[in-house]
Amino acid sequence: MKHLLFALVFGFAFASCGGAGTDSGEAGSAADSTATEETVTEEEPKEDKSTRKSPPRTAEGEIGSATVTVSYGSPSVRGRTIFGDLIPYGNIWRTGANEATTITVSEEVMVEGEALPAGTYALFTIPNKETWTVIFNKEAEQWGAYDYDESMDALRVEVAPEALEENAEMLEFEVGSDRVTMRWADVAVPFKVSTVE
Repeated sequence: MKHLLFALVFGFAFASCGGAGTDSGEAGSAADSTATEETVTEEEPKEDKSTRKSPPRTAEGEIGSATVTVSYGSPSVRGRTIFGDLIPYGNIWRTGANEATTITVSEEVMVEGEALPAGTYALFTIPNKETWTVIFNKEAEQWGAYDYDESMDALRVEVAPEALEENAEMLEFEVGSDRVTMRWADVAVPFKVSTVE
């Protein structure tokens, strides 16, 4: 009888230890599974922006002692009427596609005679037939102009658009020696940039 009782107690004790081992093993497996899932999540591939219909482009150049960089999504005309139709006159425009276009100046510059501190800005425009408003907004990381906040504008200047002799199928920016120019469809929009003397 004593032997039977001892065997039962020993059996329960063994089962309890085995159960604890199993529980911690399952917890470990769950933890390992979670860790694996987290690792997979972290390693998910990011969007390949180069496959977009309006691929990302960059224009960069030196104006005086400043480096000027414009990053933008480049849409195509694809047979559409752009200004005054697809891009309505009098409305704020991201000046490109997808994320808002950004412009970075490595040091303080003058834009159309007005001071713009060094930094990165969202570059918005308001197109019109005779004049365009070029806007440098302090909130650089935006999607389009949906969250545009005028109170965050660092600078606004008025410029005159120019007619292009040959249409630009894809939107493009050029950083020249004394200006930045946007070209798309049948319109070029330049604004003068110089370094502070």
